[in-house]
Amino acid sequence: MSSKKKNSSALDFFLASKNMHWIPVGASVFATNIGSGNFVGLAGSGAASGIGVASFELNAIFVLILLAWVFIPVYMAAEVNTMPEYLTKRFGGDRIRICIAVLSLLLYIFTKIAADLYAGALFIQLALGYDGDQGEFVSIFILLLVAAGFTIAGGLSALMWADLVQTVLMVIGAVGLMILSFRAVGGYNELVRKYVADEASGNASTCGVLPGYSMHLFRPILPGESDLPWTGMLTGMTISSIWFWCADQVTVQRVLAAKSLTHAKAGCLFAAVLKFLPMYLVVFPGMAARILYKNTVACSTPEVCSKVCGSKSGCTNIAYPELVLNLLPVAILCSLTSIFNSASTIFTMDIWSKIRKQASDVELLVVGRVSIVVLLAISVAWVPILRELRSAELFVYVNQVANFLAPPITAIFMMAILIPRTTEEGAFWGLMIGLFLGVARFVLEYCFPAPLCSLGLIDTRARWIKWFVDDIHYLHYGLLLFLVTFAITLTISLISQPTPATEEDKDAIIETELEKRLTNSCAIVLLVATVSIFVYYA
Repeated sequence: MSSKKKNSSALDFFLASKNMHWIPVGASVFATNIGSGNFVGLAGSGAASGIGVASFELNAIFVLILLAWVFIPVYMAAEVNTMPEYLTKRFGGDRIRICIAVLSLLLYIFTKIAADLYAGALFIQLALGYDGDQGEFVSIFILLLVAAGFTIAGGLSALMWADLVQTVLMVIGAVGLMILSFRAVGGYNELVRKYVADEASGNASTCGVLPGYSMHLFRPILPGESDLPWTGMLTGMTISSIWFWCADQVTVQRVLAAKSLTHAKAGCLFAAVLKFLPMYLVVFPGMAARILYKNTVACSTPEVCSKVCGSKSGCTNIAYPELVLNLLPVAILCSLTSIFNSASTIFTMDIWSKIRKQASDVELLVVGRVSIVVLLAISVAWVPILRELRSAELFVYVNQVANFLAPPITAIFMMAILIPRTTEEGAFWGLMIGLFLGVARFVLEYCFPAPLCSLGLIDTRARWIKWFVDDIHYLHYGLLLFLVTFAITLTISLISQPTPATEEDKDAIIETELEKRLTNSCAIVLLVATVSIFVYYA
């Protein structure tokens, strides 16, 4: 009876009646991000090139504070349920809202859903011994039965409380696995020594050679010199992070479900504290896996890797599954349910409600649940393509796609909130041109990949394609997309009629002085701690 009552309206199903405590808010934000895709991706990148990938997690701490102090007060004052809806209230009209909604769904398919399905299926395949494409789809089907069924049956409130439980279980399991991993390689100092000294089997190829900067977060900036140039970390990484944490429905929907601004801020700070964990709980164990399983995780030729994991690009993605299956009896996967719920929210509220303006709550609930099934079908079709893409590292693939498609969204949201003179016309054309440039890079990146690491292969791509794809790092390209979108939006806004300010923009949300002091103090402590880690591992 209670479940039926809570899910009796679209607001209850999609936003948990906006009555959530800060603890489940923060835990849900963290669990939504650190699902199976991140466990596989972070550990795989750690195995491939060291601790550099942890900068994505540490960078999120800064951006979560930005979400709490800059974006959330505006969203709550505007009383919006989805991110595209905010743009409609800010600019008027529906074309930007629909474009952002469609683009968000595409990002969910190409990154979040497909990546989590691939990662979760990888766990199940290795655990149950399934081989080949048939085994992959059987594993995906098992995941879908659990995740989709839970999402369709329950609303956001049920998902967020489940995320709290999953967060506790994930942290406990990951801490145990981290301890076992360090013990297996002889401790932290031995892990660093063995990792730096390690050379992958089959060293006739350069594929398995570790970089000389594996224990540094800040890395060289010239093309081909490093996988994560420090200039891209400070710019492109931050831009895509602002989209993910401040303008993406999956994350913001959980914060909007908070009962007050103070609970929303506290939830963001709680999630930020938890973001310190992945570097130690996932990245370092991934590095340990490379040492412990040299013949599988550290395979160095396309032929060997194809036999080991079915991918010619490399097998570092199996680093965490190998640790789990060899050192722990159980693996815990999550985050798919949260993505399904947010994707159905955007489709229902921002697309279907425009097609059917008089739709009832019952119709919206049905459409939301059906849309989950459709999104799943499209995402499943993308998984085999994802497996065959150039990048051997799942985390790299996810962040490449995000930096090709998300920077225009980041630019539009930041200008909508921070620059009152931004107009609907400027935002629309800035978004369209930025999206076109992002899709162009996306197509070239995966239609004209570099040859696999193996002797005797010649790069036959045109020189301009090689320059465009290889010499412009994806993080730098994200910065360029942001700047182009910003410049076009600002230029057109200045020569077009200004958008009248709405009442929502003028409203304020009141906090007590004690609440402000507590949250501000916690934010300062978090910032100091994060900067200290960056300095230590610079």
